[in-house]
Amino acid sequence: MDKEDLKLTSAEIGTLWGEYVNGTAVDIINKYMLSIIEDEKIKTLFEDAISTFAKQKNQIATFIENEGFPVPIGFTDADLNKGTKRLFSDIFCLHYLHVMTLHGLLGHTTSLSASVRKDLRNFYDSCDNDGKRMYHQTIELLLEKGHFQRDPYFYPEATPEFISGQQFLDGYFGDKRPLAATEMISLSFNLKKKILEKTLSIAFSQVAQSKEVRKFLESSQKTSDNQIQALSSILKKDNLPVPMSWETEVTTSQDPPFSDKLMLYHIGFLLQTAQAYHGTGLASAMRTDLAVTYEKIILKNLMVTKEWFNIMTQYKWLEEPPLSPNRKNLAKDK
Repeated sequence: MDKEDLKLTSAEIGTLWGEYVNGTAVDIINKYMLSIIEDEKIKTLFEDAISTFAKQKNQIATFIENEGFPVPIGFTDADLNKGTKRLFSDIFCLHYLHVMTLHGLLGHTTSLSASVRKDLRNFYDSCDNDGKRMYHQTIELLLEKGHFQRDPYFYPEATPEFISGQQFLDGYFGDKRPLAATEMISLSFNLKKKILEKTLSIAFSQVAQSKEVRKFLESSQKTSDNQIQALSSILKKDNLPVPMSWETEVTTSQDPPFSDKLMLYHIGFLLQTAQAYHGTGLASAMRTDLAVTYEKIILKNLMVTKEWFNIMTQYKWLEEPPLSPNRKNLAKDK
């Protein structure tokens, strides 16, 4: 069957809609960062990221329009205040680009797995290739500048071992076992994302114009810090290093480079995507203290996200995604 004979499914439209809105939010922040970056190598990466997304954005809009759906508004230059003071260091900008590239890679993979039509699959393949290229480039530059902190090293056992009893699960009583390498994957990833979330909350709270938005961002910062401490304490008890923080990479500027709408949306995006990564960490956790820590983080984030949703809808800042037909209303209106 030709691709023209296949309409895009609800899931495929959903992936395109999400990629457009989230992509435009990050694109505005990338444009601001490009305007303040002095390091030529970092600047080159941001120029590449911005030009790459411009092509992707046009293609996404074409897919959506061809199906008869309105292209979402997302975020535009109206959410960017040009000529404002520096809010971030060059190194933080590079860290930001690296972590958001990780988000993009995972997002493209999810979108690809929900796609059936060949032209859409090919599009997400190309997005994935662009993301992988940027992933390699950001890591290489962070390593070159001495700012990439690698995960802890483990030392090999002489022979393979098998789990011999319930004590392998115990994280509270008795002689609990050390962390497993499989548990380190999510622990490390979640910590790095939480550190970014906290740093952005600090920066955004300095420049937010609305008192209500500023209050939420300050609360979000405290929540992120508490969760960083909870995950870090598990590493420290095993005498393992904790990823470095980036708070000192935020300047003292109170000059807002972004709209409150963009800043609040971006923190909400990080909170929501983090839930998936916390869930992965919970699924891979075989030690009870680690599992309970993830459960507490997930429950707390649900409460914070509800508060975020209330503020976003109060100001009419949250765009509505495409919905399935309301058959009951259609029947009533007949």
